Amino acid sequence: MTIVDGIDPGTGKGISIEIADGVIAAIRPADGKNTSYISAGLIDLQVNGFRGLDLNSGKLTSNTLKSLCEELLSVGVTSWLPTLITASESSLLSAMETIASSRCDHRLIEEMVAGLHIEGPSISCDDGPRGAHPLAHVRAPSIAEFERWQKVSGGLVKMVTLAPEHDGTLDYIRFLSAHGVVVALGHTAATPAEIHSAAEAGATVSTHLGNGASAMLARHPNFIWAQLADDRLTATLIADGWHLPADAFKAMLRAKGIERTILVSDMVALAGMPAGLYEQAVGGSVEVSSEGRISIAGTPYLAGASLPLCANVAIAAAMAEIPLAVALRLATESPGRLLGGRGRLEVGARADLIRFDWAEGAHALEIRETWVRGEKRFQR
Repeated sequence: MTIVDGIDPGTGKGISIEIADGVIAAIRPADGKNTSYISAGLIDLQVNGFRGLDLNSGKLTSNTLKSLCEELLSVGVTSWLPTLITASESSLLSAMETIASSRCDHRLIEEMVAGLHIEGPSISCDDGPRGAHPLAHVRAPSIAEFERWQKVSGGLVKMVTLAPEHDGTLDYIRFLSAHGVVVALGHTAATPAEIHSAAEAGATVSTHLGNGASAMLARHPNFIWAQLADDRLTATLIADGWHLPADAFKAMLRAKGIERTILVSDMVALAGMPAGLYEQAVGGSVEVSSEGRISIAGTPYLAGASLPLCANVAIAAAMAEIPLAVALRLATESPGRLLGGRGRLEVGARADLIRFDWAEGAHALEIRETWVRGEKRFQR
């Protein structure tokens, strides 16, 4: 039996968590002597890389994946979806095969990597909504290709982001949904009618809503209003203060509601790297500012996200003026619903936990310790 105590962010009172066989066996009141907060571990549905480690370099190795897991533990992530963006089929299959074999070889990877998020390749061809995804590899959805993904990965593909304006998309969405895959709409220039038809066919998520979009849109109608209005769609949002201004984030959260909002980091390989200019396979010349903002050099355009989920939680609380406990739900229980119920702090749940410090106005949770399946995997 392992006992972990801390402060419940929701009540401000001390709690003691008993862990047995990797699950939470009991939660009891405690004296509160440990003044750090305790919570379910963070769950990130969209990670492209971090601290120089790149999932989309075309050279993915087991060591890269293991190092990514270890780096994510230090920022409180206990479950995540490696995110592969638009690329050739051979490149995607190679990365999937590496991730699948790495899960078999390393227990930490198996426990933390809950599946794969494939962002593309069936996204908009248009500049703007396509973002930094390479146009040469954008293509219409193919059920046959998806089946090859699942064969190589051993069924690891859990989430696919696409643009619903491609021919054949509705049948593709129906097929993926019927096979338990979360279909997300993103990097799109779709009409509102196409958005609603996709939701009717089984799409349930909007990927980083408000981003992966044209800089200029019609006031109304447009695909952002359509996704905000459609209650069948849960929105994932990047709460770093750059991808969405505070007013936009707050309004989107109010429109979708707490139950239909999830925080994602969407970190890229340059996240956490020193300020400077970098040459990237995706995006070309990319600048990391002293504040950590990542952009195409010489332009105002973002080239990826740089802040981990522990920062997004703190910034979300400040931007939307919501309690810390509510912001935490957006990065634990809410994404966990898409991964078989992870991210819950209750008896019988996986003992994925973080202990952290935070003060109102802070720009990040300061992670002290991280447990995965009841094992302490990180301590500062």
